[in-house]
Amino acid sequence: MTNMWIYMTAGSVDEARTIGRALVDEQLAACVNLIDGMRSIYRWNGELQEDAETVLIAKTREDLVDALTDRVRALHSYDCACVVALPMVAGNPDFLDWIGRETR
Repeated sequence: MTNMWIYMTAGSVDEARTIGRALVDEQLAACVNLIDGMRSIYRWNGELQEDAETVLIAKTREDLVDALTDRVRALHSYDCACVVALPMVAGNPDFLDWIGRETR
């Protein structure tokens, strides 16, 4: 089983908290970290944008990425929510095993 690190962003800390709590409560993620205070510069619909965002980092299993992504999209206010999965290639075996135990 491959564990995954999921990088996401939200438009506010409240939205990030709602998403994070749902993912952990529904056992789609073992843990979600919230990092408030990020500034994002990007192009949307042909216009340069700059906004405050909150970063979410979730720890989950590879087989849950699709369900997690679907849940985030259902809860998210953005038309195109950032959800990016990266494999965990190494780490503390006890922590990596805990991710498996805390997800469905």
